[in-house]
Amino acid sequence: LAEARSHFGSSRAAQRAAKNTHFYSLSSPPSFATMVLKTDLCAYSEYRIYPGRGSRFVARDGKVSFLLNAKVTSLFHQRIKAVKLRWTQAWRRMNKKGKTDDSAKKKTRKAKKFQKAVVGMSVEDLQKKKAMKTEIRQQAAAAEAAKAAKAKAAAKNKAAAKGKAAAQPKNKGKDAPKAPKGGAVGGGKKDFKARK
Repeated sequence: LAEARSHFGSSRAAQRAAKNTHFYSLSSPPSFATMVLKTDLCAYSEYRIYPGRGSRFVARDGKVSFLLNAKVTSLFHQRIKAVKLRWTQAWRRMNKKGKTDDSAKKKTRKAKKFQKAVVGMSVEDLQKKKAMKTEIRQQAAAAEAAKAAKAKAAAKNKAAAKGKAAAQPKNKGKDAPKAPKGGAVGGGKKDFKARK
C-alpha cells in the first residue's frame, strides 16, 4: 500500500489503485472459474455440436438424431453411410486412423505350453524325447524299425511252420481217399442239360 501511495501520490487515485491490486500468495494461485459448455455429438459425423448449433431429427420410430449442419443433414437423409466418407469419424475408426489408445489395445499373451502325458508315455519320457538330438532320434528310429522287422519275420516264420504242419494230412490208418459229396459214384460233375 505504501508503494502504491509513493507511486501515485497521496490522492484518491492511489487509494483506488491500492484497492484494485490483488496480492496472491504463492501457496494458492487464483482460482478462475472456467465455463463449461455442454456439447453433444453429431449422430452422423460424430463431431462436437456446441450450443446454438445443429438440428434434431426425430424419426418415425422415435429415434432422435442430433445433426451438426445442413451438409450432414442432407447426407443423413440420403442414407449415405458415414463409413464411406473420409472426413467422418466412422471412416477414420474403420480405417484405423488417428490416435489409438494403448490401453484399449489388447495385449496378446502367448499361451504357455503345457505338456500332458500321452497314453503309454509319461511326461518325463516325452521331455527326454524332446531333449534328444535329431541324429540320436534317427538312430533310435532305425533300431526300432530293425527290431520291428525282426519281430515281423519271427511271426512270419511261426505262421509258416504252422501252415506246413496243417498242410500235411493226418491219416489214421486209412489210405483210401474219401468219396466225393453228392452221392455220385463216378466222381464227375452232374450234367443237368443232358437230362430231359
